[in-house]
Amino acid sequence: MKAVRRPLGQAVSREVSSADRTTSLPGAPDGEYVVIRFGTSFENKAPAVETIIPALDRDGIWRVTGYYIR
Repeated sequence: MKAVRRPLGQAVSREVSSADRTTSLPGAPDGEYVVIRFGTSFENKAPAVETIIPALDRDGIWRVTGYYIR
């Protein structure tokens, strides 16, 4: 993740644009997920959309399973 984020520089602003619960995602096993999208401006890229996907693990703890920048 650092290799992708580092060239963009620091986040200048970040705002949640959507947060949707789902039980299925392409290429992933069925489970409990939340797809959170942020409108983000970075020092070296504005505007951008960050997507973070936490999943509920078997032990009951939410863990980030995906992070994407467009």
